[in-house]
Amino acid sequence: MAGWLDSPLFKLMERGLDGTSLRQRVLANNIANNDTPDYKRSDLQFDAYLQAALNDSESTVTTVGTEPGHIPITINKHLTDNYVVQDNHTTYRNDGNNVDIDTEMTRMVENQLQYNALSSMITQHLTLLKQAVSE
Repeated sequence: MAGWLDSPLFKLMERGLDGTSLRQRVLANNIANNDTPDYKRSDLQFDAYLQAALNDSESTVTTVGTEPGHIPITINKHLTDNYVVQDNHTTYRNDGNNVDIDTEMTRMVENQLQYNALSSMITQHLTLLKQAVSE
């Protein structure tokens, strides 16, 4: 059963959820600092993050089960700040801040839609596995 959860498709969806979750935190930080003088907005290079997460197997930790039936869980302990980039080239206001609240809210909604789509795909994948096991 653990092999089914290690499929390339499942791994891609899992890493995608990690990336959209991180991007949501970065975008929320931008919105929270909308009125901070000289604050420069940040964003996640999602494609580069996802590619690195899929290629990097050395930066993961696999848990050890205490019972024979436990499924091992792999946890990413990397890729947090490496792909978060700051936009230092623009300034929208006289105080040096470059956060446009409307743009950030739009990006946040787009990111939430991606997260919801990935979450739905994982749910469907697990439902299919559950049906295969129960029949």
